[in-house]
Amino acid sequence: MQIKYISGSPTPPGPLRKLVALVITVAVLALVLMFSAVLLVVIVILGTLGWAWLWWKTRELRKRLREASQQGVMPGAKASNDDVFEGEVIRVVDPKEEK
Repeated sequence: MQIKYISGSPTPPGPLRKLVALVITVAVLALVLMFSAVLLVVIVILGTLGWAWLWWKTRELRKRLREASQQGVMPGAKASNDDVFEGEVIRVVDPKEEK
């Protein structure tokens, strides 16, 4: 592979070429800003719709939780010491209950 060096100084771009480059740069920046603004609006709208959908789907659950917190316990819930999902359990038996 050979490297060729260009001898002499390259000619600087003329004023018309600089003007065209400036116009193209400004146009590209304007397009990028417009695209990002539209994308931001779309993301905000989709996020709002997603939140509204989730809020609507959980309204019954929120109502039941609100009622249960006012009563103090969940209706129909049973307390059990026999169900262990994770971890270690030490069951303490009252001697009075044993007999």
